Formats: sequence, structure tokens, C-alpha cells
Amino acid sequence: MKISDTIKQPEGRRYEFKEELPAAAKIAKTIVAFSNDAGGELYIGIKDDPRKITGLPEEDIFQIEEQISNIIYENCYPVIMPEISFLTLEEKHIIKVKIHRGNNLPYYLKNEGKLNGTYIRIGSTNRPADESIIQELERQKRNISFDSEINHDKTIEEINLGPFTELFKNKAGEEFTIEARRILELSKEYRGKEHPTIGCILFSDDPFRNELFHYAKIECARFKGTTSEVFIDQKTIDGNISVQAEGAYEFVLRHINKGATVKGVYTEFRWEYPVKAIREAIRNAVVHRDYSLTGKDIKVAIYDDMVEITSPGKLPPSIDFNELDARQSDIRNKVIAPVFKKLGIIDQWGNGLKLISDELKDYPEIGFKWFELGMQFQIQFIKKDYLQQQELQQELQQELQQELRKKTLYGRVLRLVQVKTISTQEISIELGQKSISGHLYKILNKLKEDGLVVWTEPSATSSNQQYEITPKGIIFLELIKDSGE
Repeated sequence: MKISDTIKQPEGRRYEFKEELPAAAKIAKTIVAFSNDAGGELYIGIKDDPRKITGLPEEDIFQIEEQISNIIYENCYPVIMPEISFLTLEEKHIIKVKIHRGNNLPYYLKNEGKLNGTYIRIGSTNRPADESIIQELERQKRNISFDSEINHDKTIEEINLGPFTELFKNKAGEEFTIEARRILELSKEYRGKEHPTIGCILFSDDPFRNELFHYAKIECARFKGTTSEVFIDQKTIDGNISVQAEGAYEFVLRHINKGATVKGVYTEFRWEYPVKAIREAIRNAVVHRDYSLTGKDIKVAIYDDMVEITSPGKLPPSIDFNELDARQSDIRNKVIAPVFKKLGIIDQWGNGLKLISDELKDYPEIGFKWFELGMQFQIQFIKKDYLQQQELQQELQQELQQELRKKTLYGRVLRLVQVKTISTQEISIELGQKSISGHLYKILNKLKEDGLVVWTEPSATSSNQQYEITPKGIIFLELIKDSGE
């Protein structure tokens, strides 16, 4: 990224801007947090709010560089090697301190020690890491994952793997043997006994799973309106993790609409949201969530204007959701992910974001946003035209009531046009009329005047003239349906 673009970025996980050199403790915390996370860049000489290049005195920049180097060397442990460079922007001098993600995790402040002095980057702030996060950083240093750790409290024979064994046989096409378990690291031998790994327990239907991981579930909710104040429906999906994603996906399908659209002479039925992308997002949430974070579950929330999926755990350092088209892959759960691939639940590595990106291209009316909220990652599929639809609904309410009171063919004719592009003659036949009535002409003219249907040909006298429904007409039909007409 060009420096001119970089300095426009908001402060966050990878960027921090300071007008002048901060206190040593503040710099050290930022450097430690960057090293423990995705790396980052600290700019001295740029004011953050409002963003402005203020610069540093030219005669001071070498002294400031030396101060920064000394602060990092004297306060941070293990050793962190920064890349410090000088930049000139708008004829003003700036210092850039670039920190790479470290390999010798965790990094911490010497004077506070590892337990109290380890910091991580949460948004644009540096937060103390608790013991569970420190343990996760130590696992990352050893290149092992939480789900690969052995549980010594039970042997593999004491764990109920019946449903998963059957699923494995059906989906993978092979027996779930001891060799298969070991290859997939679902069990490991310890002192002559076979013990399950954390991943194996999460795939089990044993009460022991609920004792250890009662939070390893998906909470689904359909809310009324655009806030979480009133529930319409809710469901907890707490089976073993191999079936959770499909359960949540089915909940979404029950609460979103599928409507008819006309393309040429054909009628196509289409979900209001890109459901393949939503399914992939839910699967990713199950496969890549951080199961070491206690007390946090996956949440799937459906509002009138969007579908929202929230997963415990920060986005892996190497993944950038701004580059959806790139085939990116960073596996947090090194046991769970290969099992999902073996079962055919996920495709090849790095394909998930590309799949989401591809389907979003077919849904220009749906916006896509992602956020890191503390130790959680959230994505949203948003109806761009929701506010416009609300305004149209208000505009149509009065007209709807008038037409319903008249008990005319207004709504019935509009439904026929919704099914397919249709001529006046075809509408008359569908209504059982022997010939086209003057009343039908009046209704069609009224529907056209109201903007609920349009002609397919510019000339009113064209022999090929037909009617097709407009977006406004579709909303009108939804209002009729909701009113019970």
C-alpha cells in the first residue's frame, strides 16, 4: 500500500498514529501488542484525530529514532527488531516504525513480567492478555493448536463417538478406525492408553463435551425490526460441531424470503440473500472459531435489514477480508479443519472467501461488512435498499387500504404479472373471462400509473406488448400478503 493511502487508514489492529513521541511505556505496549498479533506500523509526526501530518523537527529525528530503539530494547522481551525509517510527506518529516509479527511468542514488558506484561492489539487499543490468551500465544510459538491437545481425563473408549462414527463412514466413505483417528489427530497415545484430543471431544455426542465446552454452540435468533429488542424466534444448536453449521443454515432459510423474478420468458426463484455465501460464512465460523475462549458462542442473528454472524476469536493475522477474491488460508484449528475437509463440509483451503466474493457479485443489492469486535469477528450481509423499501411501504399503505376496501381485481392481476411477463389476453384467460373486459383495462392502466407494472414494449399498440412487475409492485404484494388479503 502506498504511504499516501496508508495514512488515510483508521487507527486499528495494524496502524497507530502519534503527533509526537509518546511516553516510553505507551510505545513499549504498542510494540509488544503488534509483535503478539499481526504486526503493525507506528507513525510519529501524524496527528490521529483529526488526521493531519504535523511532522517532526528535522534536527530531532535522529535523536527520536535512537530513543525509540532504546525504549524497545530496554522494555520489551524477547528481543524485538523494529524497522525504523524516515519519510517526508508534504515537506514534513515523519518516522515510521514497522513491527513484524514475532516468532518467539509471547512478547511482554520486562518490568511487568509475562503474566502481567503481555499485551495484545484489540482494535486501536493495547489490552493486557489474560492467562488463556498467553497460553494460546505459547501454542502458536510451538505451532500447535488448542484442538490438538490431549485430554487426560477420559480414554477414547469412554467417549461417545457413535453419531460421528456413522457420519464419518457416510461422508468420508471409510471406517472410523484407530488408524484413521490417529492420522486425523483425534486421538493420541499417552502412557499406553488412547486419549481423545480436544477436537475429538468437540466432535463427540458425549455429556463430557457439554461439561468442558458448554459454550461450543450456535445461538440463532430472528428479531423483529432492526434491533435485538424483540424475538420472533430463537434456537440453540448445541449438537457436536460436525452438524452445527447445517442446523444454523436451516434456521436462516426458515426466516428469509425466496421470491420470483422474471428473466425474459422465464421465471426464476431467488433467495433475498446470497445463501451460499451465508452458508460458507457459518461453516467458517464453526471451523475457525477460537474454542479456547471460554463462555463465548457463535451467534447468527437475522433482522429485517440484514443477516449477522459473530464468531469468537480474532481474525487470523494473515487473513485480510478486504481481499475477498484472493485465495487466503490460515488454519486456527489444525485438527477440526482437516476433519471438516474429509467430511466434504469445506472445500479446498482458501476457497471460502472466494466463494463468498463470487456470490456477492450476483447480489449487488446486498452489502457486505466485517468487523473485529474485541475478541470476536463479525460479518454482516446487509440489504442496501432496505430504507428505500420502508419508504415505499409507507407510500403504498394508504393505496393498499383503498384497494382492499374496493375488493377489486387489483391484487389478483398483479400476482399474475409477478409470476411471469404476460399479455393482456393471457391475463384475461387466467381470470376466466370470455373476452377482455373494460374493467381489466382500467385495472392494468391503474397498476401502470401507480408504478407497479411496466410495459415491455415502448409502443402501446405493439402486438408483442406485455406487462412485467416492478420492485414497487413486489413490495405491494408483500403488503397484501402481510395484511391477510
